Amino acid sequence: MILLLVIPATLSLVLSLVCERLLQPLPAPMRQRSAATLGIHIGSWLVLYALALLVLQRGWLSAGLLNVLHLVLIQSCRSKWSSLKEPFLVQDFEYFLDAIRHPRLYVPFFGLGLAIAASTSGAAAFLAFLWWEPSLMTVEGVSSWLLSVANIAAAGVLLLGVSLARRPSICLHPEDDLYRHGLISYFWAYGLHPTAPIDPTLVPECFRLPQLSSTPASASASASATATATPAALPHIVIVQSEAFFDPREWQTGLPRELMPNWDSMKRQGIASGPLTVPVWGANTVRSEAAFLTGIDNAALGMHRFTPYRPLAKQPLPSLVSALKQIGYRCVTVHPYPASFYDRARVMPVLGFDEFIDIKDFDASDRDGQYISDSAVARKVHALLEQSTEEPLMVFAITMENHGPLHLEAAASEWRDRLPHDTEQQLASQDADMLAVYLRHLHNADSMLGELRHSLNAQARHGLLCWYGDHVPIMEGAYATLGEPSGETQYLLWSTLAASDPIAVSDPIAAFDPVAAFDQVAACDPVEARTTPMNIAGLAERLWQDLARFQPLREQTERRAAYGTPQQGNELQEQQ
Repeated sequence: MILLLVIPATLSLVLSLVCERLLQPLPAPMRQRSAATLGIHIGSWLVLYALALLVLQRGWLSAGLLNVLHLVLIQSCRSKWSSLKEPFLVQDFEYFLDAIRHPRLYVPFFGLGLAIAASTSGAAAFLAFLWWEPSLMTVEGVSSWLLSVANIAAAGVLLLGVSLARRPSICLHPEDDLYRHGLISYFWAYGLHPTAPIDPTLVPECFRLPQLSSTPASASASASATATATPAALPHIVIVQSEAFFDPREWQTGLPRELMPNWDSMKRQGIASGPLTVPVWGANTVRSEAAFLTGIDNAALGMHRFTPYRPLAKQPLPSLVSALKQIGYRCVTVHPYPASFYDRARVMPVLGFDEFIDIKDFDASDRDGQYISDSAVARKVHALLEQSTEEPLMVFAITMENHGPLHLEAAASEWRDRLPHDTEQQLASQDADMLAVYLRHLHNADSMLGELRHSLNAQARHGLLCWYGDHVPIMEGAYATLGEPSGETQYLLWSTLAASDPIAVSDPIAAFDPVAAFDQVAACDPVEARTTPMNIAGLAERLWQDLARFQPLREQTERRAAYGTPQQGNELQEQQ
């Protein structure tokens, strides 16, 4: 029994401690950690070994299976750290199910060849051991085998219970906590960390007591202030969470300056723009998304910071969306991917959205590369704006075109040729291709920005546009060679009211009414148009403040609705 049970367990346990040195980021050596973390590791291993024995009835096969699964976790941690600058979390185990449902989003980052090789060799080894190693229940008898399994499990549970009670605290910075705990103790610490409902007072007051005013107001004034925010005076709002959007020309100054012409033009016309601090690198869009919609800084959520939509699916909170609805907006989400992803199908209605337009409303002809194009999303937004004639509309568009894995798409030769010669020479061929693919889709995102500008300018109602990137793209090879970007993305706040480009301005009042034109120009504060760094948790609050600009425009808006588009307005003026 010792040969068949104890030796496999001991060797497997020692191997697990050795393999932990393969982790990235690297934990502290065992001698520098709390004894409780070692007890948690050993106790967990014994319990898992006992469970495997109960099912497989073979010591060596059970031990080998544990080590294989441990190596899968280590490789997952290495892959995530390389791509996202964050260790694997206990919350990430649910993504193994997502990897089955959406393999394109996950498996390539693990390594497609590695995944196939590991699966094939693992299955072969499993079958070989199953055939070669005799069943302990047959060799030792049922009662003897069950007693041995129970003893191993009891020892593991006892050690685990004592060690967990003495486990070190955590600071919720995964890299630091992994260093102090080691992998298995780190999983336990995060899994057992207490969670509480999100404190509603973390939501900005302007969303809890919605009122459109440039000066602070008391709660008692909220009703009257809200009443002045008549739907007729409110602009359409389009918010775009642009996939992996940032300005790479600030990272690599040799990239083509004409890469983003609409972005450059609208920044000059805009209310505000600049670098945007986001809580993630390369992925985990939902963290940026939740911070924007609720106005709550990601770090203030405690353990919920890693999966913010999990509590939000169950706990209604005031948000930008609920505040807009209170003053008369219809709110729609447009996302060309399954609504079930990130549990958005449940979360968005709780936040206040009236409708969710997902992948089912697009077709194969809308694709550009691996995903639905940004242009197709812009067309969908335009159609919604055209249909919304009686009430102000807020559209929250979450794009997908520039989503990775970028290396699964062939680089267009014209975009590969646009790379600076020095940059192309420094990069490996695959990394240069990835950069070229990213730049092509980034240019398409810029085209979407221009399309939305024209769509908003074409409406009888004024328009307000908020555009931001959720995180920087995953291009670890290029970053390793050329250096990493700061991790900040970019944002833009722009409105038809503030646009100063005569080609872009589409206000019929400004087109032929000198008084209204003066009012429009006076409403623009050139100081605010300067570059302003922003945290994503404060961006929606800033958007709300910009709505106050539109409140004195009720009369102008009614006239704008009467005259229609700029072209129609000029024609009516000539007739008069």
